[in-house]
Amino acid sequence: MAAGFRRLDERIVYKGRVVTVGIGEFESPAAERFERDVVHHPGAVCVVPLLENGEVVLVRQYRPPLDAEMLELPAGLRDVAGEDPRIAAARELEEETGYRAGVIEPLCVFHNSPGFSDEEVHIFRATDLVLATPDRQGVEERHMEIELVRLEETRMLVAQGRITDAKTIIGLTLTLLDRS
Repeated sequence: MAAGFRRLDERIVYKGRVVTVGIGEFESPAAERFERDVVHHPGAVCVVPLLENGEVVLVRQYRPPLDAEMLELPAGLRDVAGEDPRIAAARELEEETGYRAGVIEPLCVFHNSPGFSDEEVHIFRATDLVLATPDRQGVEERHMEIELVRLEETRMLVAQGRITDAKTIIGLTLTLLDRS
């Protein structure tokens, strides 16, 4: 319960491969009942992989909802029940980029759209990278490209609108702040 609000009930109206959509019934502190659409998401992890030479490893991946390629940090769903987010981040980094991290440290946890979704994203920084074998899952990943970009240049890519993905902007910003 938050500030006197209560969740009373929820009925599921859609269950997909990744998300489940419900209509929740709630009660305000003044006993007013109201409904809200609620999207349940398993959560995700995101990794800022930093090479010793100051480059960050980015992926260029097709995103069907936007019908566009996006330049992003490596990331993935938390789709293994009970898996520690740090382990999921290490797995996703290696699967997508072919890099294994010697050190993975948490940067933050954020909620993408708390007005309608419970999605929670854990962002990590990965250093002491060594080459490993990628194991890309799914059609989009099999066609993704790796791009190495100087960390300082990512600020310009965001300002120019060439990076618009929220988790990528947050991860890069926190890493740039740590370096200043």
